[in-house]
Amino acid sequence: MTFSDASKISIEKNLRLEVRYFRICTLIILLFLSLYPGELGEITRFSIYDAYTQVSVFVAFTLLLFFGFEHYLDIDVGKFMNNSGIWQVPTASLLGAMPGCGGAVIAITAFAKGNIRLGAMVAALISTMGDAAFLLLAKEPLTYLKVMIISTMVAILTGWIVDRFHPGELYNSEVNEIKINYIGKLRNRDLIYIMIAFPGLLLGCLQLMQITFPNSDIILFFGVSGALFSIVIWSLSPINAVSSFNDHPFTRSTEETSFVTIWVIVAYLMYEYSFNLLGFDLTSISDSNLIYIPIIAIIIGFIPGCGPQILVTTLYLNGVIPFAALIGNAISNDGDALFPAIALTPRMAIIATLYSAIPAILISYFFLYSDFWI
Repeated sequence: MTFSDASKISIEKNLRLEVRYFRICTLIILLFLSLYPGELGEITRFSIYDAYTQVSVFVAFTLLLFFGFEHYLDIDVGKFMNNSGIWQVPTASLLGAMPGCGGAVIAITAFAKGNIRLGAMVAALISTMGDAAFLLLAKEPLTYLKVMIISTMVAILTGWIVDRFHPGELYNSEVNEIKINYIGKLRNRDLIYIMIAFPGLLLGCLQLMQITFPNSDIILFFGVSGALFSIVIWSLSPINAVSSFNDHPFTRSTEETSFVTIWVIVAYLMYEYSFNLLGFDLTSISDSNLIYIPIIAIIIGFIPGCGPQILVTTLYLNGVIPFAALIGNAISNDGDALFPAIALTPRMAIIATLYSAIPAILISYFFLYSDFWI
């Protein structure tokens, strides 16, 4: 091992420790705020409860259904796409449109290995919504369907245009393999998490039907405990682990839901603290600066990873930002797929991301101004 390699390993270990400390500190802060007396504690508890019963449990069972189906399929589309000709772009778009980042990652890998053209990679990045798709699917399935139809159509059209004018560089040589740590086998805490989520789902459904219940303190305690359990799992999860088709659906659902939960809680608390404690009305602020909201959402979409995109989707679900901002973010958002893209084909990844900004701006502002016209 060279000095350079040892230095990289040391930096990576330090980075993992910093991330681990950050996650544990986040857990401690949320636990402290949830136990704090007075208005601050009350707002925190009810926000965490709402995040869990209104979002997390629905995401958990949406993921469980999706991963349960996916777990038993083992389809290698790389070779199929290599000989698909004009159908490369639609195939990549449909892969990207799959909830989560798995389909887009498949397309990125296919491009890095020279199996598809740049237009297909651009299409996959445009159509993917990352893990934010699960959140929208669980809360507003019709809106999710609308977003996916628009994103996929835009992805196909943009991909074909890119192929016509800029087919990109095909990577025919072997690419460096990325070392990936997978989540692993089914754990007891995954079983416990899903078992707890079942009554949580029932509470969420009763809330949707506007049914009130007795013993609200016990129910509140249950919801807050379920949410904090999610944060415990998130804080203790492997830093660089990813889920794969071979992982158990319970394991994948638990990990993904825990990740979504922390961002949803942050969004809920941001809204409630700003409105109830600081006197800010985010909806009014958004309305008064409406012209800038879509471009801000699009810029957030350029940030690698799914966390910021989940935040944008949560703001939409809470009525803070308009649909124009959501669709702009969905088109510009690459989710976790941008990480392997940057690692395998960094220059093409940047170019593909910039290409996605063009339809994102056009489509988002079309919907923004169409609201005025209507």
